[in-house]
Amino acid sequence: MGIFRLSDESYAFPNPVYAEENGLLAIGGDLSPGRLVNAYANGIFPWYNEGEPIMWWCPKERFVIIPGEIHISRSMKKFMKRTDFRVTFDTSFSSVLHLCRITRENKEGTWITDDMEVAYNRLFELGLASSCEVWYDDKLAGGLYGVRIGRCFFGESMFSVAENASKIALISLAGYLEKQGFEFIDCQFHTDHLESMGGRYISYDEYMAMIARGVDLFGNKT
Repeated sequence: MGIFRLSDESYAFPNPVYAEENGLLAIGGDLSPGRLVNAYANGIFPWYNEGEPIMWWCPKERFVIIPGEIHISRSMKKFMKRTDFRVTFDTSFSSVLHLCRITRENKEGTWITDDMEVAYNRLFELGLASSCEVWYDDKLAGGLYGVRIGRCFFGESMFSVAENASKIALISLAGYLEKQGFEFIDCQFHTDHLESMGGRYISYDEYMAMIARGVDLFGNKT
């Protein structure tokens, strides 16, 4: 079966059961808030390169961190006790998003296109995206951002320009979300780094059960 091409007139997605083995489900459409919310609420996310059509992914296994299961190594605990980093939330979303883009561009390239910057800044304005900022003095040393719907956090990207700053951001986010009863932090794809901090695979069915508990599809959000 070929890859589905989305309609410009509808926000509907094909059933994720039809995703390719690598997770690719559909192409096309746009990054409007309505389409993005519908995508994330069904475990689907956009990921593509500049100049390509928008590609929508829904892996059959999901790699997540349960906020209360975040793992903090001994060395990290020691670092956190002596660090001068300061952590904030949602105070500099657009800067975090842009720094995620340019730091990745300088290393291995990025999927954060101009259109994506516009789209996720719009989600933040609508209260549907969040950031965690890590500061050293008055400069951003690291951070992360993602989509926040109900009590589900869908991580998008993180950056660090100082040692352990992105780890501090993730640990701080997990603690913040745990206090608010969030179901998970969606990591999208596995990395050894995220696994070392508590990330694990769950089935798509388990993942969607968590979304059902955490997301009110009728518009209420935490």
